[in-house]
Amino acid sequence: MQKIHDYEMELGRYLYESLLSVPNIRIYGPAPSDKCQRAALCSFNVDNIHPTDLATFLDQQHGVAIRSGHHCAQPLHRYLGVNASARASLYFYNTKEDIDRFIHALKDTVSFFHSFK
Repeated sequence: MQKIHDYEMELGRYLYESLLSVPNIRIYGPAPSDKCQRAALCSFNVDNIHPTDLATFLDQQHGVAIRSGHHCAQPLHRYLGVNASARASLYFYNTKEDIDRFIHALKDTVSFFHSFK
């Protein structure tokens, strides 16, 4: 179980760091560190793109599944001043290559939606 936990922490850190390369992204929560361990997931928004649009496009165009909505945390969303967020979640069966594929797909999706500006 410790190996699974350690691997999840590694994946979560890699996901967070990889998301930082996406233009106009806002990741919710503190950066992972030795003092702050995060679950292997990230909630985020991209400026001027609704999370449901992101999730739908990622699914239909890239075969990548993420969640969008309140994630049973409506009071937190109200506090953050957002109506919803997107969330990418990982587990021990995921790999860094899965994250790389997700980031590539997310950048493509952001580019697609921002092309309408």
